[in-house]
Amino acid sequence: IMELPADYCQWEVSDYAIAQPLCGLAGDATRGKAIATDSYAGNCLACHELPIEGIEAYGNIGPPLNGLASRLTEGQIRLRVVDTRRINPMSIMPGFYRDPRLIHRPDERYAGRTFLDAQQVEDVIAYLVTLI
Repeated sequence: IMELPADYCQWEVSDYAIAQPLCGLAGDATRGKAIATDSYAGNCLACHELPIEGIEAYGNIGPPLNGLASRLTEGQIRLRVVDTRRINPMSIMPGFYRDPRLIHRPDERYAGRTFLDAQQVEDVIAYLVTLI
């Protein structure tokens, strides 16, 4: 069994939320918006509509994220970004900070890695909580 990377921060789910920021990190909403819209990073636009001026092509596989923070707490948003399969095991959304031992990576160069690092996840959450 693969060991967790030394820099992987453990997280805990309670009441369908991860209350504490990963690794105790503070997120930055400006960086988070950039990650969410970057097709080589979060790529949220591939599946979700976001209230971003000048973006015309959105995916519609996932729910629109407009007003997200008025529907979910920060901790509930964090769980969905970290590992939404903890809520919906059938979800096709990647767990961006899921336990890397649970992520099937056919390319060995990516084995043991999360899709985003803890700081990137907290940045995305900082952006998403601005969507009220």
